[in-house]
Amino acid sequence: MALWHQLQQLDSRYLEQVDQLYDEAFPMEIRQYLSQWIESQDWDAAAADVSLATLRFHELLTKLDEHHSRINQGNNFLLLHNIRKIKRNLQMFFQEYPMQMAMIISNLLNEERKILEMALKTQEKAGSSQSNVMMDKQKQLDIQVNDLKKKVQEAEQEIQALEDLQDEHDFKKKTLQSSQMEVEMNAQAAKEIKDEELRIKEMFLRLNQMREVVIYELVNALKLVEQIEFTLISVELPEWKQRQQMACIGGPPNACLDQLQSWFTTVAECLQQIRQQLNKLNELQLKFTYDNDPISLSMSSLQEQALKLFKDLLVNSMVVERQPCMPTHPQRPLVLKTGVQFTVKIRLLVKLHELNCQLKVKASFDKDLPEKTSFKGYNILGTNSKVMNMEESSGCLAAEFRHLQLKEQKSVGTKSNKVPLLVTEELHSISFETHLSQLGLSIDLKTTSLPVVAISHINQMQNAWASILWYNMLCTDCQNLTFFLNPPMVKWGELSKVLSWQFSSVTKRGLSADQLSVLGNRLLGAEANGDPEALITWNKFSKSTADRGIVFWLWLDSILDLIKRCLLNIWNDGHIIGFISKEKVKALLWDKRPGTFLLRFSETCKEGGITFTWVEQTQNGEPQTHSVEPYTKADLNDLSFPDVIRDYTLMASENIPENPLLYLYPDIPKDVALGCYYSNPDDDSEAMDVDRPYPYLKRQKIMVSRFPHTRRQDSMLLLNEEEYDEVEKQNKESGMHTLCSTLPH
Repeated sequence: MALWHQLQQLDSRYLEQVDQLYDEAFPMEIRQYLSQWIESQDWDAAAADVSLATLRFHELLTKLDEHHSRINQGNNFLLLHNIRKIKRNLQMFFQEYPMQMAMIISNLLNEERKILEMALKTQEKAGSSQSNVMMDKQKQLDIQVNDLKKKVQEAEQEIQALEDLQDEHDFKKKTLQSSQMEVEMNAQAAKEIKDEELRIKEMFLRLNQMREVVIYELVNALKLVEQIEFTLISVELPEWKQRQQMACIGGPPNACLDQLQSWFTTVAECLQQIRQQLNKLNELQLKFTYDNDPISLSMSSLQEQALKLFKDLLVNSMVVERQPCMPTHPQRPLVLKTGVQFTVKIRLLVKLHELNCQLKVKASFDKDLPEKTSFKGYNILGTNSKVMNMEESSGCLAAEFRHLQLKEQKSVGTKSNKVPLLVTEELHSISFETHLSQLGLSIDLKTTSLPVVAISHINQMQNAWASILWYNMLCTDCQNLTFFLNPPMVKWGELSKVLSWQFSSVTKRGLSADQLSVLGNRLLGAEANGDPEALITWNKFSKSTADRGIVFWLWLDSILDLIKRCLLNIWNDGHIIGFISKEKVKALLWDKRPGTFLLRFSETCKEGGITFTWVEQTQNGEPQTHSVEPYTKADLNDLSFPDVIRDYTLMASENIPENPLLYLYPDIPKDVALGCYYSNPDDDSEAMDVDRPYPYLKRQKIMVSRFPHTRRQDSMLLLNEEEYDEVEKQNKESGMHTLCSTLPH
């Protein structure tokens, strides 16, 4: 990822450090315009070579000219003016000293890398220790699994050698018995027979010893299997399921199941081989039986142990690879709307070809729901039985249900008045069952999805998702379907992380520490000061309207929806400060140039709104801030928010229209920050149809406020060419550089 793009993803405290690096000699605008080209050059070499530095200087000017030409197509006067000014300054500062420019750029890039490295170290410090522990555990498990394969292979060779020795022993013993019957007994013959008997006896001792060694090796192999299985079933699998839970609510993508499947499958194959080896030993024991035979003494217990380990592995190998999810809402799994299809995928971690197309999985809804609950009842519609087969793409043994639906049952029990729950707090489960009658086994396999919430209308989605968040933050028991009868509290430190995930999972930017601090104060009060140990109740998160009569989660989720629908690009670029108190807004803007503005979310708009606040200088020289009435999804459905900022008009007391928004905080010209998101004006041919007898002027929707009030009005302003020039002249005289956007002329 490009350095400049990575820097833009950092918290505000690091962005402020980047901002301090740039000045008028080499402004940040050049870094923004030519970021890719700048990072592709060797500025250290240019700083040491005047010829190379001169070449790079002229290349940079050429790149600026190219950028100027692209901007010129959009007739963006202010941006064009800024680029021309930047080019003049570069020529003034570095025309005679190109090596100095190369040195400045080299130093800037080095300082940027230091800032990025510092930020990444801070972010990774907490997680690095845990990551190292996980890697060490995986390496240890890999070593154990490889050791198991080696032990089983060695046992195979020992058994083959044992079989060869036993065959040789049987052959020589029978030959000796035949010789004793056929050969006349003389001194020489008797001596030879006696020598052969001694050799056979020595062979028997070696045979017995080899049997002991083989049994010893198989005992050790099964002990190692037991250790590995314990790690897989009690540690690795639960950890994967926990990571899956976090991934379902927006956390880091869950680690692929391939590694876990590889371990499960290898252990299963080794157990199958051990069981075959035990059968082979049993055959050898039946051919040659004697007292205190190590094989006969241990065979029964070894077979039982191998079978039990194999069953345990299979029973725990069936998992829900992809939790139930509606394709229409991929970022919000586990919420299912009646009548809408959802998908779910089951996987068997033991990938044996003998099982291909042998297991038929059936899905059931609320099969294990406690009898005393009075939740709504649902039936599963669609194909609820699937055969597990080897997928060509992934090579795993899986069954994917793609066309399931829920339908509410007409008649259900009366809900208890003592413990009433909202529909969006009722948790349900989908279970998956199959039966295995193969490999010398007859066992039932079963797995269960994470609890799901069933809704009948899409407007219940917000509350349902809140339930999914709360459950998966605090509970790992898939059978705890009555969780919300007494929901536990959550620590702010844990909740804040999950809230940030809600943004980072659907955008390129999570919430910064400053933004989370504002949200923490809103939930806990300023006195808590964002204490990570502070506890928050379920009601306060999802139901309470004490703060401005607004439910916290519904307000926050509405803002997230506003970002996804209307503000995604400028949010991803870090142009929206978003969550910030009004007091902090005033503090940030107080010493800024008039016309500096920032973008923040409304604290009082239930449906989610965004506003801009700017600073101006009053007649007595004191700065004063103004905020416009928030814009909601309804306002921005047909209007780009960058266009709103570009065209926003404030009618002063003399009824002179002016745009008070000049510099995006901290001091970036608004056209530099947002220019790439402005809507391009239509071609002249579209704006005015010359073939019509009465050509139309193109109209444009402009948001207007009347000073000193900041309540906006939707206005349709029409200015002809003379009026446009007059307004432009008046604004220049008053020091304003940006006009209200007008009709093309």
